[in-house]
Amino acid sequence: MSTLMLDSAAAASNPAATQGSNGDALRIAALGLLSIRFIQGFIYWGGGSRRFIYGPAKLDPNAASWMANKFQSAMPGALLGTDHIIAFLLHHFYLLYGSLILFSAAELITGLFLMAGFLTRAAALISIGLSVVLMLMFGWQGATCIDEWTMAACNLAIGATLMLGGSAAFSLDNALLARNPTLARRGWFRWMSGALPLPMRSSRFQQLALAVFAATVVFNVATYSYYRGSVVTPFHGGPVSPSTHHLSLTDAVLLSNGALRFHAYLDGGTAAAPSNVMTAVLKSNDGKVLEQWDGTALSHLPTSAIANEFAYNRFAPGPFGLRAEMGAMATITLPVTSNTDPGSLKSAATLQLHTVNGNTFNVAVRME
Repeated sequence: MSTLMLDSAAAASNPAATQGSNGDALRIAALGLLSIRFIQGFIYWGGGSRRFIYGPAKLDPNAASWMANKFQSAMPGALLGTDHIIAFLLHHFYLLYGSLILFSAAELITGLFLMAGFLTRAAALISIGLSVVLMLMFGWQGATCIDEWTMAACNLAIGATLMLGGSAAFSLDNALLARNPTLARRGWFRWMSGALPLPMRSSRFQQLALAVFAATVVFNVATYSYYRGSVVTPFHGGPVSPSTHHLSLTDAVLLSNGALRFHAYLDGGTAAAPSNVMTAVLKSNDGKVLEQWDGTALSHLPTSAIANEFAYNRFAPGPFGLRAEMGAMATITLPVTSNTDPGSLKSAATLQLHTVNGNTFNVAVRME
């Protein structure tokens, strides 16, 4: 029984007419999906072709637009453990490079297949997987709105629709079937292409469609609620801010020679601009300033004073102080100034970093 059978009584009285009606209905649905299918394919083809054809520097590790930088910028807000996967890949260059090549190739090939309507259901299923991965990694980003989430959410819903609806009009799947009608009896062709209904009864198809619908709605609405609320909770800015830079400071240690070592992670904010630390202040328990490093001192820190954990987005001296790109993580050592007695620093309690936009980040300091 065809998945598009609408009237079982009519089917019993006139099977041939019903088969023809089903074919017409499938083609009408495919014509309605034609614009969606092509643009969905173009979006993914565009993502892959920019890296392989029009902007190959994105896959060049020596170029400023190297994709690893964008990859790292997603790490602070990535969900379901994908942040750990990103960190692992960033520490293993060949796995990172291979992953970026494979992901880009998957986008390119999936896009071409969808635009051409070739193995449409298989290509749509891959596009669903790509959308889920992109949402988990980049869905939190977007300084003015959750634009990364919006793109992935729409692509997920479109992929689910194309996987169920197929491509029975203006597609290579249809052309292949017309050229070789025996493909209609091949299970793999029915499941992977879009020229024919799926080989299951209408009731089973309805169950599958409702399951896909439920999964799509739950995933999209749940991630939206997590990122911005506005479902069962008030609107909020997200667990990780996509607009305001945030520094997490840990493991601050006052060394025996008076130098101060601490770990810093830029784990919030926009990747469009770096964060700039203008002043670092070491204070005692009673609030007295024991040591201070101004913008000039921070901008002249030697390379040996900053141990970055990743080779891409980094902490580094900038023109106005200490500069950090999104996702940067480093252990930083601030030297004692020449006019400071190391013995006077033993009462140190807190290190404060002041950024150019007026934010202050604190960490408790312990003695070595």
